[in-house]
Formats: sequence, structure tokens, C-alpha cells
Amino acid sequence: MHRIQWFDQQIRESRYPNSSQLAEKFEISKRQAQRDIEYMNITLRAPLAYIAKHRGYMYEEQTYILPHLYMTEDEKRILRFLIHRYRQYDYDNADAANRIAYLLERFTDAEDDSGDKRLPVFEFNPKLMQSVLLLSDAIKKECAVDLLYEGERLRVYPVKFESRYNIDYVASYCEHNQKQRMIRLGAIEQIELAEQSKRSIGAVPVKAYPIDEPWRPVQQPFTAKIKLQQQPGPSWGGFAAKPSADSSDLYEIEFYDTEAFLRHLMTSSWSALLAPKWLREKLQARCGSVLNRLNGEVEG
Repeated sequence: MHRIQWFDQQIRESRYPNSSQLAEKFEISKRQAQRDIEYMNITLRAPLAYIAKHRGYMYEEQTYILPHLYMTEDEKRILRFLIHRYRQYDYDNADAANRIAYLLERFTDAEDDSGDKRLPVFEFNPKLMQSVLLLSDAIKKECAVDLLYEGERLRVYPVKFESRYNIDYVASYCEHNQKQRMIRLGAIEQIELAEQSKRSIGAVPVKAYPIDEPWRPVQQPFTAKIKLQQQPGPSWGGFAAKPSADSSDLYEIEFYDTEAFLRHLMTSSWSALLAPKWLREKLQARCGSVLNRLNGEVEG
């Protein structure tokens, strides 16, 4: 946009700019400069006319004004979020995703210091974006956040974002036991900055704590067939979901991390888990263990 504004100013000063001058001014290729001019002509509807005598462009209509080329802070925050996520992607078509991040970054001057590597599988929504932005701010300031997470209230110090088995987490340290805990972003129900937030855990700065290396993703996800009470959209609590052809309320849910998916099943609303059989058995065992503890029985 800065190049376009410069080109527009040159026209208004009757300097008859062309692609060669634009390329030289901004140290870009002549082909890229020509694309900028085509963008002005086609997308911004600038009435450009090439004047052979001056070997440059002018406006056929002097009343033309460029559209407002600005973004609000909220729009910039959304773009920064998208840049942050596209930069993480390292699966199929990673080069294309990284190019998208680069192009978006040119609009915001955003800097990526998260160290993340992968794109999330959950759908984009304002609540999730707000959680990520708040966590990002807490990471930079080394502040604690209060969470309602899977029915549990926690105070944690977020350290960095990670993707494991195509599920996004924030690696954190619990204030209570000072141990690392992986918080699944899609399962955060409420989040806010802690009122009295220390800048370190004990005597050691938060950022000095080591973080486990990310797990290597498996090539193919597991698929669960689940009847849901409500239509989930493109994901169900952060797990990719698509309707099944067998029934209108039956969905195929993809997951990589079995433990994370079991926790989600324990805290979410659903009608029936039809497959796979091994997942049903694991869930039955997990529920049986909970019932035993409720009944005061000691597990063997």
C-alpha cells in the first residue's frame, strides 16, 4: 500500500511514474511493480492511462481518489493472529501457507516471537482469537492467567504455544505445583489476566524453565464416530469434524492425541460414541475408574 500511495502521489505531481521507477524506488522486481499497477487499475479502479510521450502513467479523471488504505487496531490484531497461525504450518503445502503469512505481515509489520511451528485445526472464532491474544500478551509480560479449563480453575504462567498431533496447546507452568502443563486452547472456557501476577515462579524467571520438545505428529489421524446433540461446525471443541453420510446427527471426529480426546469426551455433551471400539473401551475404563473413586474403592 505504501508503494501504491507513492505511485499515486507521483501521478498527482505530474511526474508520470512507470513500473521501472516503482521497481527502482522500492527495490522490487519490475514484474512485481507491474502487478502493483495492475492492482491499482483493476482492484482499486484507478483510471490509469499510459502516456507514450512521457513513458509513464496519468489519471484520465483527475477527481479520482484512492480508497482509504488503513486498518483499525482490531483488524490488525486479527491479521496478526492469522500471521501467527499460518507461520506455524509445516505439513502439506507449507510453502503456500508461509507465503500467506509473509504477505499478511506486510500489512501489519507484525513480528513473530512465539516460536510456534504449526497451523491449528480448530475453526477461527472471536473467542479463541481473544484467548490467543491474551495468552500472547501474558507470555511477553511473563504474567499469570486465571483459567476455567475442563471444569477446573487454574492459575498458570503461559510460556509458549505448541502444536502436538495437530492440536494446539499453550505450554504453561501451574502456580500450585510449579510443574509444566499443556493447556489445550480449544478447551479454555474462560480466561483473564491474574490480578496479582508475579513475574517469576519461585526465584527462576518463567522463560528460563525448559519446555519439552514437540511431539512428532503421526501421519494419519484416528476417527471417532459420535452422535452429537448440536451441529458442531468445522470442528468440535478443537477437533476436526465432518457430517457422516449414515445419519444426520452422526459426525466423524478426527483426533491425534488420544488422551486429550478422552478428556474432551469426559467434559463435553454428546449422545453416543459408536466407534472405534478401542476408544469406547478406554472411555469405559476411565469412567469406571472415576466411579470407583467416588465409591471409595481402591484401584488395584
